[in-house]
Amino acid sequence: MRTAQDFIVEIPVLNHTDQITKARQILRDDRFREVYVVDRKENLLGYIDITDGLRVTATKSNVTIEGFIKDAPAVHAGDSIEAVAKMMRDYRTDSAAVINSQPHIIGGVLLADLFPVIISRHELPGTVADQMSAKVISVATEDEIQKVNATILESGYTTLPVVAKKRLAGIISRRDLISAPKVRSAIAQHNQTRIETVMTRNVFTIGPDEPISAAAELIVAHDVSLLPVTDGDRMVGVINRHDVLRALA
Repeated sequence: MRTAQDFIVEIPVLNHTDQITKARQILRDDRFREVYVVDRKENLLGYIDITDGLRVTATKSNVTIEGFIKDAPAVHAGDSIEAVAKMMRDYRTDSAAVINSQPHIIGGVLLADLFPVIISRHELPGTVADQMSAKVISVATEDEIQKVNATILESGYTTLPVVAKKRLAGIISRRDLISAPKVRSAIAQHNQTRIETVMTRNVFTIGPDEPISAAAELIVAHDVSLLPVTDGDRMVGVINRHDVLRALA
């Protein structure tokens, strides 16, 4: 049995009194979508994510991360990778903290690392339509960055499709928004920069009648977290790693 111990990596950890700008810098520069938070005794308190980093746009801020902390998925080194993935699926996170009995963090496990192994070990019955999210919030290529940033914050989604004349033109993610200097200046200066200038244009898609295993293979092959689901020229949904994991037999 493969366990969390086999996949532990060093993950960013902050104190609950650290400033949100410090967390935002980590989330901007690293591959992590979550930062875990501890108290003065190094006990796990929870996590904050990229969405929280997007809420504070000032370059300098005295706001601490304490008010943003959410309950964190926490596992033990001996837990099976299936149990770990299920917890991430239920929490809708891309990582889980690995703790000891204290509970002190000894590392973390990333869903991107577990996902290829899990889908190779389990049958994934059904089609994309069975597990995709059909309720999709999209933005338009001409929408301003400020509006898109607000939409992501309000919706809770990590990635939004970008459409032009009802056709898929690209996608925009929280990572795109928090990383691009153009985005930060557009929000700070309230200018009219359009989202099409920073969106990802080369998008991999899949059809609703394709087997869900095909979606899993595309996600792994192209190292993406989400696939728009299209029926001809029409977008009918999206599917991500968490959706695929719901199909585990």
